[in-house]
Amino acid sequence: MNRSVLFLAVVPIMLLCCKCRLSSAQSETTQLISKPENETQTELQSKASLEGVETQLESSPQVETRTSSKRQHEKRSSSKRMHQTRTSSKRQHETRTSSKRQHEKRTSSKRLLQERKSSSKRQDLRKSSSKRQHERKSSSKRQHERKSSSKRQHERKLSSKRQYERRSSSKRQHERRSSSKRQHEKRSSSKRLRGTEPNAVYKDPTKEVAERTRDLLQRMTLEEKIGQMMQIERINLTADIVKTQFIGSVLSAGGSVPALHASPQKWVDMVNTYQKGALATRLGIPMIYGVDAVHGHNNVYGATIFPHNVGLGVTRQVIPDPDLLKRIGAATALEVRATGIPYAFAPCIAICRDPRWGRCYESYSEDPNIVKSLTEIVLGLQGDIPPEKKGQPYVAGPDKVVGSAKHYVGDGGTVKGINENNTIVSTHELMKIHMAAYYDAISMGIATVMVSYSSINGVKMHANYDLITNYLKNKLKFEGFVISDYQGIDKITYPPHSNYTYSVEASINAGVDMVMVPYNYTEFTGILTDLVHKNIVPMSRIDDAVRRILTVKFVMGLFESPLGDSKYANKLGCKEHRELAREAVRKSLVLLKNGKSESDPLLPLPKKVKKILVAGSNADNLGNQCGGWTIEWQGLGGNNLTIGTTILKGIRATVDPTTQVIFEENPENESIKPNDFDYAIVVVGEQPYAETAGDNLNLTLPSPGPETIKNVCGSIKCVVIIVSGRPLVIEPYIESIDAIVAAWLPGSEGQGVADVIFGDYGFTGKLARTWFKTVDQLPMNFGDKNYDPLFPFGFGLETKPIGQ
Repeated sequence: MNRSVLFLAVVPIMLLCCKCRLSSAQSETTQLISKPENETQTELQSKASLEGVETQLESSPQVETRTSSKRQHEKRSSSKRMHQTRTSSKRQHETRTSSKRQHEKRTSSKRLLQERKSSSKRQDLRKSSSKRQHERKSSSKRQHERKSSSKRQHERKLSSKRQYERRSSSKRQHERRSSSKRQHEKRSSSKRLRGTEPNAVYKDPTKEVAERTRDLLQRMTLEEKIGQMMQIERINLTADIVKTQFIGSVLSAGGSVPALHASPQKWVDMVNTYQKGALATRLGIPMIYGVDAVHGHNNVYGATIFPHNVGLGVTRQVIPDPDLLKRIGAATALEVRATGIPYAFAPCIAICRDPRWGRCYESYSEDPNIVKSLTEIVLGLQGDIPPEKKGQPYVAGPDKVVGSAKHYVGDGGTVKGINENNTIVSTHELMKIHMAAYYDAISMGIATVMVSYSSINGVKMHANYDLITNYLKNKLKFEGFVISDYQGIDKITYPPHSNYTYSVEASINAGVDMVMVPYNYTEFTGILTDLVHKNIVPMSRIDDAVRRILTVKFVMGLFESPLGDSKYANKLGCKEHRELAREAVRKSLVLLKNGKSESDPLLPLPKKVKKILVAGSNADNLGNQCGGWTIEWQGLGGNNLTIGTTILKGIRATVDPTTQVIFEENPENESIKPNDFDYAIVVVGEQPYAETAGDNLNLTLPSPGPETIKNVCGSIKCVVIIVSGRPLVIEPYIESIDAIVAAWLPGSEGQGVADVIFGDYGFTGKLARTWFKTVDQLPMNFGDKNYDPLFPFGFGLETKPIGQ
């Protein structure tokens, strides 16, 4: 009983314990489900607990004895329940596991999505971060660059400032030195002048020229030296400017006169006004006044106008006249001195190799030998040079002038004869042809040489150191001064004056001593002063230039007789000089054709006939027969420019008083009846021109010349006189013309033409240049391989004076 009761009491307790353990197992199982990582361990523990309970129940003796069947039943029931419980737990576990897996999948998907989003966001963040970092770097870089740029700018500013300060300091030092030097020079000069002015060496005419020059040069300031190196156009000057700028020379360019038809006295007064300004300077250095006097004193009304050089060259071909050019030079010097002027820009010793050149009439010949022989004009202008002075600048006295050989060198050999163009030439040809006359001019004491506008093989002559300094000064030992042409240094550059600083530097360093600065003299002074201060133009070059200028002034007696006077006024256009010019005209004429056949010559013309027709644009035109460089630079047509005799007047004065002379400038063919006239004289040719304005590439006979020849010579026996500065195309008209005379540019004395065509004198002139057929042959000169002229160099028919 007690055992049964005990059993019954124990069994419920054991079952309760089992239930608790099962509940605990289930709870653990649930925990395992929620914690997969501890699942195996928990199940093993639960199973062990159940097996332990079962073992205890089975091992109990009371249970085994009394309730075996019940235990089996209960065991089966318990096993079934346990199985169900396990099954249910398993299903729950599977459900939970499935749900968990689904949840995990969802969670995983969500995590993946979140991770992707997070990754994308992180990438965006990284990109943003990278971008921000890049921007920060760029910003830093820009800031750095700005800082660097600012630093560089600052450094540049500092550098510029330092350079400026150094330059300023250097400039101030230089200015202080220059100022000190100038002050020293002024003090020294003032001291010398105060103490010794009356006895200064440079003022003593008994002293040697070199000694006087040296003494004066060392007294001069830089400003005074540069002033000596300038030649200014008179129209831009006053006496006060001459004084304050220390001007060394003044000129009258073509047409620059004190008044229309000015008398010699007006010229003298004008020159002396400027000279008084120069004499009022500290050192009293006189200025030298210059003028173009290329065929007489051609700028002055009433002066004798000699034939241009193109005609004078003819005079030396067959019958040499050793005195003619010298006498012309002397007459020109007297007429220039009559106006108070001591300096003539003559002679022109160019060798014209192409008649298309507008200055060909300024040349004596295409042959350098003829030009060499005619440099004797230098002796007429400057005076006969003593043997011991040979090769040195020389002026004989107050009735002579300083001459200027021009234009150095090669001006007559330019391509196609274009003025101021390039002369392409070998050294041998340059020396043999273009340089030849300069040897003679220097030997005869020429005092100055004027430089050409043109170039030699591409090098502008105004900047040609080799030919100006090395050759002219050093090799040929020229001791006078070299002068530029009118605004010549401006034309070193193109356009002219486009780099004037370079022009000044190049010309002065090349050896130009005096510069024609017609207008911008203050600019020239400022630039040259600055170039000297910078030692770009050395002081030795300035001293050399001024020494040469002063030498010429001392040689010519300018310090002793600086003022002009009127003692030679009666020589201007005097009868003696006009007779000399008339003689020169007669000797310059060339007879190219005389009659339809040699057996029937037309010239000389008979003076006494019934009626003569004179026609043509140049028959009664003093300006046309004088040409350029007469009163005006380009010349003037008509009969009011100066005093002289036209060819028509000369004809009328020569023929018999009973001979009727009819003048019709441009007659119509219908108005000419053959039986009305015994013969006709037709005078045609060129109108005046100078320099570039005269360049001509076709050289045809100007209108109305051809029409006049056709109308007159087609009806009447005629002689055609050609007034021109060069040969022209006349071949088409030769057959219709009975006689042809080349009169060139005869000047003011047209009577000389009538003297020869009417037989008072014979024709003696010979061509000093080749007369071509067509311009296609040019340039063509004597000695060329394909020499086929209309009239050759040296050609000229001769006639005897009537009565011989």
